[in-house]
Amino acid sequence: MKRNLKKGIWYAAAPGKTVLEKFQAAKAAGFDGIEPPSHLDQDEVLRARDETGLAVPSVSCGQHSRGLSHPEAAKRVEAVEGVKQALRDAKRYGASSVLVVPGGVTEQVAYAAAYQRVQEGLRQAVPLAEELGVKMAFENVWNHFLLSPLEAARFVDEFHSPAVGWHFDVGNAIYLGWPEQWIRILGKRIQKLHIKEFSRKNMNEKGLRAGFAVEYLEGDNDWPAVMKAVDEIGYQGWANAEPGWQPKGVDGATRLRQISGKMDQILAL
Repeated sequence: MKRNLKKGIWYAAAPGKTVLEKFQAAKAAGFDGIEPPSHLDQDEVLRARDETGLAVPSVSCGQHSRGLSHPEAAKRVEAVEGVKQALRDAKRYGASSVLVVPGGVTEQVAYAAAYQRVQEGLRQAVPLAEELGVKMAFENVWNHFLLSPLEAARFVDEFHSPAVGWHFDVGNAIYLGWPEQWIRILGKRIQKLHIKEFSRKNMNEKGLRAGFAVEYLEGDNDWPAVMKAVDEIGYQGWANAEPGWQPKGVDGATRLRQISGKMDQILAL
């Protein structure tokens, strides 16, 4: 099967003060789409989309969904409503999925409690997602939760809904294992990809988050292996760059063009 991946960019990585300026910067750098956060002015996003011709493949709801496992019921209700608003935003923009951070585990939030709370909350959003035809795609983030691909696949499947899937972040998986193994196990559950680099050397020497301070293709992602796994599961969707590093002395527009070029290299491997 011929690989057919579209190249997108994380909204926060695009320079500019306004929505239109960010869309224009992404377009100028050679991206096909952009992944905005939820809860923006819908009309403003639509104007930027239509003026630039960029697609909006997905909407990020990370900020509004982290409370899904919160000990306070009111915070969990607020998070569910945040996910629902993101679904409505996505539908209006023509996006096929919403990136959802599935709560998290802390010293105050036990693992089993998080599992139950997140599922209970998101089941309240499933009917709306099914009605709108927009998928809720959970992302593997550093929230001490869903720490293996087998568990992640099980978590998705327990919803028994075609409106639930996974938003796989390649760079976020490295400290837990090997991204290509996650991809093969998650398979058709994957709705979108986040393309991010990571260095185990930086992590070991300077701390976990220092792992992101590395240029694309210079970290520890085995990109040929990742792309081979992507091909094996028949994935044909969007690959959205989410750079974790901004080199000093490089302006935003130049950096965006650099990222675009690196993405071209990665997606062609």
